[in-house]
Amino acid sequence: MRRHFAALLLALLLPGPALAERVVAHVSVTSQLMKVYHEGRLLYTWPVSTAKPGKITPSGTYEPEFLSKNHRSSRYNNAPMPFAIFYDGHYAIHGTDQIKRLGNPASNGCVRLHPDNAKILFNMVRAEGMENMRVVIVQ
Repeated sequence: MRRHFAALLLALLLPGPALAERVVAHVSVTSQLMKVYHEGRLLYTWPVSTAKPGKITPSGTYEPEFLSKNHRSSRYNNAPMPFAIFYDGHYAIHGTDQIKRLGNPASNGCVRLHPDNAKILFNMVRAEGMENMRVVIVQ
């Protein structure tokens, strides 16, 4: 009993990885899918578009750097990037108006989502806090 109480007390007092991963967006470049987990439970599976041939969507685990609800690309002719979650410099998860291309590589490196799905994820991250979200991208 004492050991369980001590473990519970430590878990409450010391920040741990569980707190830092309340929201996980797991992107598979190969399958062009994003799985969204909240507190370890799969909530959504959505088609995405990652980098087209000649471009890259970098693999790795990232923390969001900033959110931008109505972002416009300064690199690509002011292209709309609604509900953008920037995670590695200029790379972001964001909505797209090219919905028919979802499920196929089509971006310049970002992870594109249906705008409705991008809004859901954006609002989850805003509610939980950027420090409690991870972006995991695997090939």
